[in-house]
This record gives sequence, structure tokens and C-alpha cells, in this order.
Amino acid sequence: MTIDVADLLDRAKALHATIATAESCTGGMIAAALTDIPGSSAVVDRGFVTYSNASKMQMLGVQAETLETFGAVSEEAAREMAEGALAQAGVSLAVSVTGIAGPGGSEFKPEGRVCFGLAQTGTETRTELVDFGPIGRDHVRMASRDHALEMLRMALTRI
Repeated sequence: MTIDVADLLDRAKALHATIATAESCTGGMIAAALTDIPGSSAVVDRGFVTYSNASKMQMLGVQAETLETFGAVSEEAAREMAEGALAQAGVSLAVSVTGIAGPGGSEFKPEGRVCFGLAQTGTETRTELVDFGPIGRDHVRMASRDHALEMLRMALTRI
């Protein structure tokens, strides 16, 4: 992992920021990376693992229309996931990830396509789409975890 997670957590703690994650294709890897560090409970509130569309709607308030129109792997879904985690957890910062780790995919949503969301109190939600390519399921998941952690780190440098 290229992100110094302990430093990220120290920065969040110094800023009195709290964090939640909303994860699909990473299945909790972001929350695990954060909570692997002793003392992370001062910053990390919770993680939502919402692998199914039903869980995205029930736990995070993702709209059925969003999933029907854009699909679960979309910046629109990632936005609603991040905003839902922010609202449900009452934290200051939430990151979301939804993608196609593989194997498989389609012409329109290829293997390795991952969408990210970053919701923060007092600022507009940011989304990103990254095509990691068909690098294998494990590598897509690890790259997604690292990208989400980098998004958190960058958000904490702007506070």
C-alpha cells in the first residue's frame, strides 16, 4: 500500500474529522485498511459494505432510478453512496467505491472500471471514474482501496 494510513488518520484526528466508507467491489478493504491502525476508532465511525443493489438502496438511500438508469457501476451511484454514508453515519467525510473487479465486464463497463465518490460536509461531492484495466480481480480491488485512501488523504489536506 502506498498510502501512509497512520498519517491520514493522524491528520483526520488533528482536524477532528470523522470518516465512513461505502464499499461495493472492495468489500470492506478500505475500512479494513483504516482500522488496521491502532487508535483508528477516534476517526473511523463505520463502513458500509453494500455489494447488492438492494443493500445500496436500503443502507445508503441510493435511488432505484439511479441504478436502473446508470447502473451500480457509475459515478451517479458512487455519488449517492458517498452522500448516503455521510448522512447515515453523521460523519464529516465519506468515501465510496463501486466497480467491476472482474473477471468479466462488458463493452460499456469493462473489467477494471471503478467509480469513486467523496462526500464531505460543507462541500460539493466529488466523483471519479478510473479504468484500471483487466489487471485481475485482486489487483483491481487493491488499486481501488489505495485510490479511495488517496482521495481521503487529499480531502484532509484541503480542510
